Amino acid sequence: MKKLVLTLLLALLLVPGQARRQPRFPFIRTEKSFLQRPGGEAPEFDLFCRKLDTLLLTGGTDVRILHVGGSHVQAGTLSDRLRRRFLSLRYGIDGGRGLVFPFSAAQTNTPVSYSSSWQGNWESVNCLKPEDQELGLSGIAVMARDTSARAVIDLVPKEKQLLQQKYTFNRVDVLGEGSLEPFLLVNGRDTVRGVGTKGLRHFDLPYYTDWVQLAFSGKGHFTLRGLYLDKPGSGFSLSEAGINGASTAAWLRCTRWEQELRRVMPDLVIFSIGVNDIQGADFDLRRFKANYRELVKRVRRVNPRCAILFTGINDSWRRRSVNGHTQAVQAASRELAKEFDAVFWDWYEVMGGHGSMASWQEAGLAQGDKIHFTPAGYKVIGDLLFDAIMDEYYRK
Repeated sequence: MKKLVLTLLLALLLVPGQARRQPRFPFIRTEKSFLQRPGGEAPEFDLFCRKLDTLLLTGGTDVRILHVGGSHVQAGTLSDRLRRRFLSLRYGIDGGRGLVFPFSAAQTNTPVSYSSSWQGNWESVNCLKPEDQELGLSGIAVMARDTSARAVIDLVPKEKQLLQQKYTFNRVDVLGEGSLEPFLLVNGRDTVRGVGTKGLRHFDLPYYTDWVQLAFSGKGHFTLRGLYLDKPGSGFSLSEAGINGASTAAWLRCTRWEQELRRVMPDLVIFSIGVNDIQGADFDLRRFKANYRELVKRVRRVNPRCAILFTGINDSWRRRSVNGHTQAVQAASRELAKEFDAVFWDWYEVMGGHGSMASWQEAGLAQGDKIHFTPAGYKVIGDLLFDAIMDEYYRK
């Protein structure tokens, strides 16, 4: 009865044009696009479904997702597709934009769902080469060396679309520390000072905004590991943590990852790590699984009831041939899902299996390196994954 009531509500509340999308490409195996439960049970995912039920029926709870990966996630299109599809389920459930980072200050690409800019004296480091810097949930940090350093986050996305979701916030948590004192400039005119302890400074803004500038006063330096943009009340949020080239070993180098994960406190973590693990000649499957085990344990120490979704990895090419380690990674991801009572979505099989990246490229859905996708390709993947999640949700 509850599902029937919810279905009727969703029929009334669903944003036009946001119904189930089935891609029309013969090489995509849509019949394989479902969530597997290799262990037979996935109680934490069932709990996630119940929380989503409550949010959609009453709006009286928070549902938070964290998506972790490499360049697929840093690009932003895939995660944002998931975010927008979830928010389309019911009007008014935006629970905050979540984790963001001024990637431009690190001279790298900002996710397409927002913009960043910078000025002044910044230095950067990420989890590929941490250089003795403590990194956190974002997997990257920038260091302000003096008060000339400024960073701007603008939630107006690069890909502007008609009737798109508008994100605003009136609470900001700055993740980082140093002898410089951070403050915020809102809309370029109002100065806001924060409160907090080492590692996190909280700011309450005088009004809602979609734009904020981080500045500094004093002398010394400040290491910035990210900003968390929030608003009061319940709702849905999806944060992405993606670094170009990041492997399981790279994420384990983030010594403050677990500490900062407590700020997000996710109900579901989607792990899409692995394609970078298999790019070198020294791939070690046992080490890969051990690394993933430690990442899951870090999540469960923060939230013992957090659901885990392994997506596996996409078919990809290394040099001039198909990467032969992909199927081993898929099998390992399925085994880990069984071990942790998690769910598994077989990205590799859904997209077409061995060598299918060439078909995606010919269709304009993948880039010439046969590793990355085009924006259109990431949207197709996002729709497939979202529909698989919702199909499993409706079964319970």
